[in-house]
Amino acid sequence: MKIVVIGGSGLIGSKVVAILGKQGHETVAASPKSGVNTLTGAGLAEALDGADVVVDVSNSPSFADADVLKFFETSTRNLLAAEAAAGVRHHVALSVVGADRLPDSGYMRAKVAQEKLISASGLPWSVVRATQFFEFVPGIVDSATVGDTVHLAPVLIQPMAADNVAAAVAEAAAGTPTNAVVEVGGPEQFRLDELGRATLAARHDTRAVVGDPAAPYFGAVLAERSLVPADGARRAETRLEDWRTAQAG
Repeated sequence: MKIVVIGGSGLIGSKVVAILGKQGHETVAASPKSGVNTLTGAGLAEALDGADVVVDVSNSPSFADADVLKFFETSTRNLLAAEAAAGVRHHVALSVVGADRLPDSGYMRAKVAQEKLISASGLPWSVVRATQFFEFVPGIVDSATVGDTVHLAPVLIQPMAADNVAAAVAEAAAGTPTNAVVEVGGPEQFRLDELGRATLAARHDTRAVVGDPAAPYFGAVLAERSLVPADGARRAETRLEDWRTAQAG
C-alpha cells in the first residue's frame, strides 16, 4: 500500500515511516520540510496522489490555546478534504489518552476537536490514543518548575516509549479501519510526582519535587486517573528502566 505519513519527519512520524517501509509498504514522509503544508494545503494533492492510507502524527508548533486549536482544526479539515478528493481509504491519527477528560487544557480540547472532525468526515478512520512518552517526561518536569522546585500532581501516569507509540500507529495503518478510538499505554503505572523525582535523579538534577494536587498539567488540574487508559487498553512492552538502560547504552 501507499501510505502517506503527515508529520513524517518528527519523532513518531519518522519511526512510523521506518516500520511501514520495512513491511514493504510504499511510504511518503510528508511535512513542511518536504513541501507539504496542511495549514495552507500546499503540496497535499501531490503527496496524496495514489495514496491508500494517510497517517496524521503532526503537531502544532505553538501550544497556546488559540494556536493549537486553529492548527488541528484547519490542518485536519484540509487533510480530510484532500483525502476525499484523492480516494484515500483509511485515515489514521495519533491522539492523547485523557484528551476527553481534560477540557480545561487548550491542547486537549484541540485534540478532541480533531477527533470529532475525523469521526464525522465520512472517511474510514482509526484513532490511536497514546499515553505520554518517556521522551517527553523531562519536558513535563521543566514546565512544572518554579525556581528550583517542581510542582507535580501525585496522580497516576502510564508512560510509554516512542518506539511503542510508533508501532501501535503503524499497526493501525497497515490494518483495516476500526472507525473507533483505541487506547494504548505503557506496561507500568507511576505517580507523576514520583516519576518526576526519578527522572531528575537519573539526570543528577538537584531540583526538589513537591507533590501538589493543584499543580496544573498543560492548563488542567488532574484527577487520579486523568492520564491513564481505561481498563483493558493495550499495554506496550518496553519498561521505563529498560528504556533508560537502552538510552544510556
